[in-house]
Amino acid sequence: MRRVPIVCLLFGAFGALFLTIPFAAAAPKKVHVVGLGAVKKVPYSKAGDPAGAMAGEDSLKVRPLVVDGDVKEWTTGESHDVTARSFVVRRVIRLNDELPGEKPTTQKAWVWQRGPWLLVDRTTGHVTALKLPDYDPGVSHVSWFRDYGAYCGVTASGKSLYAVVAQLAARKPVLSKKLAAFEAANGPVCAEPEWQRDPLRVTFHPAGKDGVSFEIVPGSAVLVEDSPDEAEAAAKQN
Repeated sequence: MRRVPIVCLLFGAFGALFLTIPFAAAAPKKVHVVGLGAVKKVPYSKAGDPAGAMAGEDSLKVRPLVVDGDVKEWTTGESHDVTARSFVVRRVIRLNDELPGEKPTTQKAWVWQRGPWLLVDRTTGHVTALKLPDYDPGVSHVSWFRDYGAYCGVTASGKSLYAVVAQLAARKPVLSKKLAAFEAANGPVCAEPEWQRDPLRVTFHPAGKDGVSFEIVPGSAVLVEDSPDEAEAAAKQN
């Protein structure tokens, strides 16, 4: 009967143990729970948000953006699914309305204002504030289709109203065309744009003017969604 050297037996035992360690030590991937909570109404007025309040609007419907049981942001309006795992929703901001030197009260004076749009990843729980070109919270009513956002924008000088189509994660807007000179008004300056799929076309409706349509050359989505592992590594570095 052939004898197996003791060294070989020991190496085989330790080798088998070594192979099982990574599998035993690997921690399970964290599953994030992301969602929008129940809607509630908050006081809202022209004085509280001079740019964004509509005529006769005295309340605003808000709901929390909840990630892993914690309220990360407050939002308003409808959300839009960009992909199977990412969606956009408009942020609403709660500002302290106390004047300098004003006598403190038992309850601070807060006002609610419509803010920028957020991109939310359901898989990683990551929330990103979108920087849309020439976006103005009081003027720009964004209409979403796929990963495109169409809206009327106001230039940095505040003198011109533009038709803008932005694509998520793209550096430059897909469309940026002047519609008219911008004049601040009490009512809406521009209605929400309308999309058409085939051919891909968007129509803008500036107040007091005929609708203006533009055909969009469809391109590939440029939004890159991080893997859960990459998101966790980035969070640890920050």
